[in-house]
Formats: sequence, structure tokens, C-alpha cells
Amino acid sequence: MAAFPVEDRSSCGTGGLAGLSFYVTMHFSTLHPVRLSKTRFLAGVQCLKRLYLEVHAPELAAAVDAERQIMLDMGKEVGEKARERFPGGQLIKESHRQTEAALHRTADLMRDVSVPAIYEGAFLWQHIVVRADILERVDGDRWRLIEVKAATKVKNGYLDDLAIQELVIRGAGYVLEQCCLMHVNTEYVYQGGEVDLSQLFTIVDVTAAVRQRRSQVIRQVRLMKTMLQRPEPPAIEPDDHCHTPYTCPFWDHCTSGKPARWIHRLPGSRQSIRQLAARGIETIDEIPVTVPLSLAQRRVKDNVEWISPDLLTHLQALEHPIHHLDFETMMPAVPIYANTRPYRPIPVQWSNHIEMEDGSIRHDEYLAEQASDPRRELTEALLRSLGDRGSICVYSEYERHVLLSLGELFPDLRGAIQRVVQRLWDLLSVIQQHYYHPAFNGSFSMKSVLPALIPDLSYSRLVIGHGALASATYKKMVFEETDLVERLRMATALREYCGRDTWGMVELRRILLAKAMHAYSTQARGSDS
Repeated sequence: MAAFPVEDRSSCGTGGLAGLSFYVTMHFSTLHPVRLSKTRFLAGVQCLKRLYLEVHAPELAAAVDAERQIMLDMGKEVGEKARERFPGGQLIKESHRQTEAALHRTADLMRDVSVPAIYEGAFLWQHIVVRADILERVDGDRWRLIEVKAATKVKNGYLDDLAIQELVIRGAGYVLEQCCLMHVNTEYVYQGGEVDLSQLFTIVDVTAAVRQRRSQVIRQVRLMKTMLQRPEPPAIEPDDHCHTPYTCPFWDHCTSGKPARWIHRLPGSRQSIRQLAARGIETIDEIPVTVPLSLAQRRVKDNVEWISPDLLTHLQALEHPIHHLDFETMMPAVPIYANTRPYRPIPVQWSNHIEMEDGSIRHDEYLAEQASDPRRELTEALLRSLGDRGSICVYSEYERHVLLSLGELFPDLRGAIQRVVQRLWDLLSVIQQHYYHPAFNGSFSMKSVLPALIPDLSYSRLVIGHGALASATYKKMVFEETDLVERLRMATALREYCGRDTWGMVELRRILLAKAMHAYSTQARGSDS
């Protein structure tokens, strides 16, 4: 059984030779050689049942949805950019299905002292395979391990990621001087021209924290390997861990037998929900009346349509022409335009449905279709559309934040933008405080509220159904796609999605106004009688 190099034994997790003895007597080799990977190990850290199903019943997993795929694509983009920070390195091009070839290629490059860095290096030890984002040669046969993340700070789960890599690489006989996390620096202000990679990325030395995890990782690996031998998956109930750090692909499988009003579908504090579940309460309807609930939780438990007596007053406070405004933005990890930072929203599209006093509707819209910075043109076109009269209906505070950022960017337009901000009227906050429908299922997002009240306006029928996909589609349309027909298709889908948000607000206002007037009339008749 392989052990750490002799010169490095003193740094084993539990200390010196005693720690090494514990390590060597793990008896991994006596178990059925199910091969683990970094991805599988992290799945097991999240949930042992998830790991079991990934190994023994992968067909039960849900397909990767569009939103998750966007995150994966962003991580890939950031990872490829990070390699440029270490020029001259060699990429192990063999895929994860070509493990043996990748292992041999990595070993050859590790021996070649002329190679300064290796990207996606493959290592195998005790039936565990890992691929390292970046290995930088420090001196001769000594290396620095660098894990690249598209995130903006060090997170606890990233240390687990590095810890399993460190265990395997060192177990395979290589010397690691440092373990580092490389993440995006949101304080970097891109000035145009070449991206300053030393500013775009922050490299954090987490060697001590990773080594402190070593004995824990050894125990986790042993537990995982033992668990994978069993004929049935472990009996683990779905809970918050299913969504941390990402939603488990087996969520639908594990919750298929749960009741529609399962207690974990109650919104609000997860700790309070866990406490209710611990008391044997399985459904929302079983919650005792003595249990204190938030207003949103109370609405979900009551499970009836509720209309505040003040809803009508709020809806009638709007002044015509009533604008309905929605922005779409992109938030690139690697800045594209001068004077922008990573992950800062850049507005590229807006829609404005305008309701006149006679009930007629006009629709204005803007979509930037060129690669140049669109913000000045977008802002000026928006100010012309909004004019200086009428309330501006939005759904959440997002539009306010985007407008304020544009005011900071263009001082000469700041006064006009501030006057626009003063006219904003948030439909979301009005609904949250004054209306509830059981079909909301505790969610007040437009994607839940609109189809609940107006099924014909469901987002599921659109090519683009959520903001993350809109952002990714826009970026692809402008910066990647060369086929004019495909670009036109993407532009049409983007306009339909953004327009659905603003037309949805028009229809929501109308149906809520009708409901509020009906409730007011009913109450008035009751008072007269």
C-alpha cells in the first residue's frame, strides 16, 4: 500500500509516525474497488445516499437543467482563463473517460522539469482518481496545487475539494508545498485592453486548513467505500443538505413519495422547519395552531386566497401613463467593457409596456445586438421612453439598483435618472403585503405568481424561461454566434422573455384590481346589510 513520501511523514494528519500508522492501516484495498473521483467524493460529503445512487443507480438522476449548465459553463470559462496566469503549462487533454491515458501523460509531464505547470493533471491512489485544475512546479519535483473557482471568496466546501486532491496526489508519491484556492476578485476594475490576470484572480494559500482536514478526509473515504458495498442505499431523509452547495440531482427521486404539502415545502427559516420535522410533523397542515409562524408561513398554512383591505388603495394610487419596466443584464466573470468589474450587472435590454389612461397599451423595448458597450445608448433610449410623467411599475428592487448604477456611470444623466427612480412603484412588495393565492406555494417570484393567476402566461412555453438563461443567451448571441439566422432566433427569444415580464405586470395589475374591487364591493354590501 502506497504511503506519503518518507520526507513528508511528519505532516500526516494525526501527527508523525502515529498518524502514518493510522493512515496505512485503513485497509482500503480489502474493499471492493469501486473507483471514487473528486466529484464522487464531494457528492458523498453532501450526502452518502447521493453518492450511492450516483455509483449504483445513476439513471435515477435528473438531467442537468439549463441553470446548472450555465454555472458549469461559467466555471469552465473561468478555469480556462486562469491557466493563462501560468504560461507555458501543458494541458492534459484526455477526457475523464480516458483515465489511463491521462494518468500516463501526467506522470510523463511531472518528470519533465522543463514543464512549468500542468493543467487538469490526473492522479490515482487507492482507487481514487482526481484531476487537478493547475499544478505549478515550484522547484524540481516540488509543486503548488491550485484549485480554480468561479466564486468570489473561499468557501468551506472548496477546502474539501482541495483536501481530497491533496490526499491522492501526496499518496501517489508527489510533494506538495502549497495548496491554494484561486478565485475571482470583484474589486478589480478593468481598464480596457488586455485583462490583468494578476488583478482578476486572487490566490489564497489554504495549505494549513487543507492539511487539518486530512484525517477527516481519510475517515470520510473509508466510510464512503464501506457504504458503497452495501446492497441498499443509506436511509437518509431529504432535507436542507440536498440543496447545499447545489441541488442534488436525485432530489425528485428522493421526494417522489412526499405529500404535496410536505413540511419542507414551507417557506422561511430552515431551522424552524427542521424543528417541526423533528417533532414528527410531516405536512404543513399538521402544524399546531400554537406554533408561531411568519406572515408568509401563515398564508401557506391557511392555503386560501387572501386579499388585504388595503390592496385596492395601493393599486389605485398609480398615475397614468403607467409604465411597466424590466431590465435584463449580463454579469460576466471576466470583464468585457472598460470600467466594469467581474460579476457586476451590465444592462443590455429593457422592456416597457405603457398603459394609457384610456386603457390602450404601447410597447417600447431596447436590445443591444452589437459587441460594443451599450449602456449609454440604452440609458438615453430608456429616458425617452419613460418621459417625465406617470408611475413606473417594477417587480422587485432590481430595477432601482440598475438605474442608480447607471446614474453613477453617467453624471450628466444622473438628475434625470434620479427623477425616474422617484417614480418607481414595486408590485412585488404590494403583492407580498396585500395578496396571497394558494397556487403561489409560498413563492412570490414572477415565475410563480404570474402563471398562478394567469396560466396562459406561464414561462414554460417560452424558449427562455429565466434570467440566467437570458443572460447566457445574450452573451452567446453577441460574442460567440456567427450565424445570422441563429442570432435572429436568439434576439427574438430575448425580446419575448423580457416582454413577458412587463406584459405580465400589466395583466397582474388588472386581475388584482378586479379582485380588490370585488372584495371591496362584497365588504360594502355586507356592511349595508
